[in-house]
Amino acid sequence: MGTTQLETVPEPKYWHLKTVLSEALDSEFTVGEILPNERDLAARFGVARATLRQALEQLELEGRLQRRRGVGTTVAPPRVGVAVAPARHTWPGAAGDDWQPVDSVESDTVPTAVARLLETGAGDRVHIVRRSRVTQGRPLAAELLYVPAAVVPGCQETGVLNGPARAHAVLQELQSLELEGQDRTVELGSARAEDAKQLDRLPGAPVLVVTTRYVSGGRTTAVAVSTYRADTCRLTFGESEAVALLAG
Repeated sequence: MGTTQLETVPEPKYWHLKTVLSEALDSEFTVGEILPNERDLAARFGVARATLRQALEQLELEGRLQRRRGVGTTVAPPRVGVAVAPARHTWPGAAGDDWQPVDSVESDTVPTAVARLLETGAGDRVHIVRRSRVTQGRPLAAELLYVPAAVVPGCQETGVLNGPARAHAVLQELQSLELEGQDRTVELGSARAEDAKQLDRLPGAPVLVVTTRYVSGGRTTAVAVSTYRADTCRLTFGESEAVALLAG
């Protein structure tokens, strides 16, 4: 890693340093390798340790670095390309779906935006299925799937089942319906406390929120809100299989 003086750079020093470090991570370091200590890095780049820490914190936020207690700062694994637009329309839980059902509850309270999409009214019961997506032992995403109880009347007895089995029953009931179409929107968001716990992130961490609307019988019959870790994955929308992509 060569020496770079940043005295004349017009942008914030830590931001330019972050760019320089990011290029070095791609060319000079391997996944899992431990970076030199802060004192050596600060001296090499001619910056204050406070500036260096700002750059390292930004790279950690972007998923380029991992700070492990007792080990130090290491180069993070590459982001995983996650396909969110399969070539064929399928219901959640269909063959090839790699989401894992966690739990399901029935409630008459859902977020306003979801209720608007589902066209449900006050007091309408809705199944809320919680699912997770994990790859290579790393949590990638958490999902809440909202299905009006009227859409899956065969699930009236799911209360006697345990969490995953109850969720599976709702997903199975969806398979009996004809899926006419689906659409997705993606936006940047912040992890809510419950999602942050499931994703092993701090509340407020940056996430990508994918909202999927499923249509059957000429109306919206289910809405999935999927929260992806922005630091470990990259969403892809092609028809190719999901592959590992370089971060940054």
